[in-house]
Amino acid sequence: MPLLTYPEFTPHFKRQDWVLPTVLEQQATTRPDSPCLSWTDTGPAHSFAEVNAIANRLARGFAKRGVARGDFVVLFLPNCLEYVFAWFALAKLGAIEVTVGDGYKGSFLQHQAGLSKARLIVTTTQLLPQLVEVETGLADLGYCILIDAAQHTADAAAQFKRIGISDFADLYDDDASNLGIQVSPEDVAAVLFTSGTTGLSKGVVMPHSQFYFYAEEDVQLVGLLPQDVYMTAFPLFHGNAQFLTVYPSLIAGAHCVLYSRFNASDFIGRARRSGATVCNLVGSTLAFICAQPPQADDKDHQLRCIYAAPLSPDLADVFYERFGKVEFVDGFGQTEISNIFMTPRGAIRPPGASGVLMDQWFEVRIADPETDAALPEGQVGELLVRPKFPGTLSNGYLGMPEKTLEAWRNLWFHTGDALRCDAQGWYYFVDRVKDSLRRRGENISSFEVEAVVRSHPAVAECGVVAVKEDERGGEDEVKACVVLNAGVTTTYEELVRWCDERMPSFMVPRFIEYFDALPQTPSQKIRKKELRERGVTATTWDRVSAGCLLQSERRRKSGPQTTATQKDRTP
Repeated sequence: MPLLTYPEFTPHFKRQDWVLPTVLEQQATTRPDSPCLSWTDTGPAHSFAEVNAIANRLARGFAKRGVARGDFVVLFLPNCLEYVFAWFALAKLGAIEVTVGDGYKGSFLQHQAGLSKARLIVTTTQLLPQLVEVETGLADLGYCILIDAAQHTADAAAQFKRIGISDFADLYDDDASNLGIQVSPEDVAAVLFTSGTTGLSKGVVMPHSQFYFYAEEDVQLVGLLPQDVYMTAFPLFHGNAQFLTVYPSLIAGAHCVLYSRFNASDFIGRARRSGATVCNLVGSTLAFICAQPPQADDKDHQLRCIYAAPLSPDLADVFYERFGKVEFVDGFGQTEISNIFMTPRGAIRPPGASGVLMDQWFEVRIADPETDAALPEGQVGELLVRPKFPGTLSNGYLGMPEKTLEAWRNLWFHTGDALRCDAQGWYYFVDRVKDSLRRRGENISSFEVEAVVRSHPAVAECGVVAVKEDERGGEDEVKACVVLNAGVTTTYEELVRWCDERMPSFMVPRFIEYFDALPQTPSQKIRKKELRERGVTATTWDRVSAGCLLQSERRRKSGPQTTATQKDRTP
């Protein structure tokens, strides 16, 4: 009996048109007045024609700043309309967006912002201090464009020693016509960062063809149509918002509604007010939603499909009971490889399955991680992938040829993830072969967290692993296993403060446990598997239970703050 595979499909656009400018311009022609993009459910809906015109005006402004085909431009921004407009404008020029999370600072920011040697960065006045801190380490960066500069341009410029400052509003050119620059599917569209396990975070180089294809897969997965409304509150510097929400909406001609950040308590309220029919959920966000106090109007919404990765079957039942029946779909992919497995529409999925093979597009192998030899059906091994069609995988890692070669050894892409396949063709994610972690949709490099913890004067050694605190949500939590220097002590709270000042809040360890020595291999490598299996013990300190708040948590607890990005500043 043949294995079940995902049904074959024909993409909405021809292969030569797998470029964002072509997709946007065609939609602006065929459905000019249809709603394309909104900032929250209270902002105006910008039509496809309006979004295309804004992108054209900005593209000409970037060109006057010297941005040309093949140039890298860093987008260091929170969620806002300007993020999408700048992304589209750079694509119009054949330039390349480099996405950097707005929570990054110090060496993390310096690495990601500096890897591409970009000469220009787009950011906000609120994030400026983080950039000023690493100015000396960004030798190639010459100009900073602030989306909310207003009267603060002079004050902002005074903070830098050499980097120039200008206002994003000044980029808007009077000419809103299409530029006519030829961008090919093989051209690089973006660099998105993924976690490293034995080194720094890697910048995944994504060609336009892969960027389009990943989005097209999502269109097929959720059955996206022009009448749909796709809402997201996930960060635009990640793929989930870019090529699993915004770009799919562009391809299908659907309406995309953006929010600043995820809010479990207002999830259904947002869905109701926006008229959302489709959304994505990652990690434990579904568990957070189901944990909210019941409301009389919980079923008052139009959601029909939710792409939840991963999906806990018991949580799906809770959601159905509370919020009504929706279709849950799932998939498995990485930034480097697109979605390899997806749930066929209407299929009865076994509990825990991620999907079936996209056999039309990919070849896979469940292999022995040491030898790459194929393993028998049902055994757990590392997922290896290679494409059947050019341009559906990334080009490799920016500035890290040795990492690219390592990932592509033996002509297979090595995902670093352990999976198994059942006799029917359903694939199940089991664990990570690598030491990377994933927490609330964020990929985390254990190496980078360890480097910060180890830099504390009291710390001699550190091993960082993922532990499961909420089995229903399937959420990873960060645990730091620490060995202190002889005769030195430090409090857990002090170690947390040290981390909080030097890394994004989502990376800060929740759990800390002190050891006399960490288990090691004969080659002096930490046995991470042993630490993971140890999990949370009676001697493990829990930051959440101890009530130790991070800076970001204290700010949220003190009340909402109004920022310039909450306003619609479209000219």
